[in-house]
Amino acid sequence: MNTNKLLANTVLALCLIFATSFASAQGGGAQKDVFKGKLFPPNIILEHQGELDLTKEQFTAIKAAVVEVQANVAEHEWDLREAYAKVLADLDESPIDEEKVLEGVRSALQAENSVKQLQVAMLIRLRNLLTDDQVEYLQSLRAK
Repeated sequence: MNTNKLLANTVLALCLIFATSFASAQGGGAQKDVFKGKLFPPNIILEHQGELDLTKEQFTAIKAAVVEVQANVAEHEWDLREAYAKVLADLDESPIDEEKVLEGVRSALQAENSVKQLQVAMLIRLRNLLTDDQVEYLQSLRAK
């Protein structure tokens, strides 16, 4: 397997991880495009890299953006797990300390919001890497 194909497969795998974490950050289930087709997840960009005629520079920048956000998301996911574990432990108390549980929920929501902000920032960076023609092509795919 040549280096470009290996690199493409690696980035595609990272994108799938990103898409999964983005879906879970959105609440799972049927996804609603809150950005109305103005931003594009990396897996969609890479699925159509041939049609988009991505340059090596674009491809490398997309890979870097995905890798960066995944590293940052991992840190916040630890915070999220820790916050929810604390909430679950607090819910086992009798009586339940409402303020204590709500503080834990606030911590968890803050971690979730941080993840979403990182992901949206990445989507914006990816959009800014694309030419107007590439954006038009991706938007045409959403119309189908």
